[in-house]
Amino acid sequence: MSFANWMRLILLSVLWGGSFFCVEVALADLPALTIVWCRVGLAALVLAIVLRVSGQKSPTGPGVWPALALMGLLNNVIPFSLFVLAQGQITGSLAAIVNATTPLWTILLAHVATRDERLTTPRVIGVALGFAGVVVLMAGTQARADIWAIAACGVAAMSYACAGVWGRRFARMGVPPLATAFGQVAASTMMLLPVWVWVDRPWTLPMPGVSAIGAICGIALLSTALAYVIYFRLLASAGATNLLLVTFLIPVSATLLGVVVLGDPVRLGQLAGFGLIVCGLVAIDGRLGRRLRWWRRAAGQP
Repeated sequence: MSFANWMRLILLSVLWGGSFFCVEVALADLPALTIVWCRVGLAALVLAIVLRVSGQKSPTGPGVWPALALMGLLNNVIPFSLFVLAQGQITGSLAAIVNATTPLWTILLAHVATRDERLTTPRVIGVALGFAGVVVLMAGTQARADIWAIAACGVAAMSYACAGVWGRRFARMGVPPLATAFGQVAASTMMLLPVWVWVDRPWTLPMPGVSAIGAICGIALLSTALAYVIYFRLLASAGATNLLLVTFLIPVSATLLGVVVLGDPVRLGQLAGFGLIVCGLVAIDGRLGRRLRWWRRAAGQP
């Protein structure tokens, strides 16, 4: 992978890791659904402008918008809402660690739903290690609310995985990546609008502080709109396997931001659980094992 792609990968991890930090800040002044709706709504507006400036067209074609609506439900509405609700009980650092299980769910779902991504022995080992990490995380919590919050993050990660499998169809449908990104957040905005108005009654909410407004702008413009542009550029130039590496970096970025800026505590159980998840991802990725075998052969070892 080129140096430029490595820089994009690190930037993407900071943008997505920063979303957990921004949610923690915004929750001090705003309810969960308001945060989620502002995130997708502002992101849809920005991506619509990017589409117009770049000369690309909005998604069109038979069956495209229903498919985008389901993509938005799986990739935005469900996981964004669950993560924000969970962060009312747990720190963004812990939520980001559970989010790192997304590739584990993706592998299991891809094995069932596709013909070209079957389970292999390294992947089975990786999935087992990853879910052992989640068990360690949940075993390290004492409050029942924390356990339910971790479970909600796990469901959100599984929803991301479903979106990853579902999103494979858009290339076959001829929908460009930027149009796909706009379509899913636009569909999410429309789906969430009536629920948000009914539940949060936004006209009754007090004016949020400067920090909350800044956090909303950050999560919408940087962690969603800009992140999607970088994501699809990386996907095109570096491939899906290399893009998987961002999962290693997001919890690190989120944890560092939470600890340094917000003073979030980091428990030993979190580190142990994250370590198991990382070991699982390394086993799934397979590159470290291949390099070790290459070095052994180069050194003349059996």
